[in-house]
Amino acid sequence: MAYWIVKSEPSVYSFEQFQKDKTTVWDGVKNPAALINLRSMKKGDTVLFYHSNDGKCLVGTAVVNKEAYPDPKSKNPKLVVVELSVGKTLAKPVTLAEIKSNPKLAQLELVRISRLSVSKVPDTLWKELMKMAGEK
Repeated sequence: MAYWIVKSEPSVYSFEQFQKDKTTVWDGVKNPAALINLRSMKKGDTVLFYHSNDGKCLVGTAVVNKEAYPDPKSKNPKLVVVELSVGKTLAKPVTLAEIKSNPKLAQLELVRISRLSVSKVPDTLWKELMKMAGEK
């Protein structure tokens, strides 16, 4: 199993809306590096949901329930989407400031490549993020 972070502006699609929807198609990704990450996601992988712009924090979890397939809303064959199922709200949101202040997380793509909307999280860094979020 792999771990990921997906980013969304809460004014566009919030974790609260995701909780109401239960599942969502993660679309709108055009950055080549982010698309590579979407294509690498496997069914059952765990995802952290990050509110960008407003809030700037990790707020909840999700699970990949359908692997990458062509974006049905696009004529560009390079664009793909995945389907996510909502997980749970984190016990404690983890702010970007907290993440950046933790030297163990300096190599996290969220820190190093801040514009990347879909990023991979190595196992050791995932454990640190979960600890910061008050999760087991």
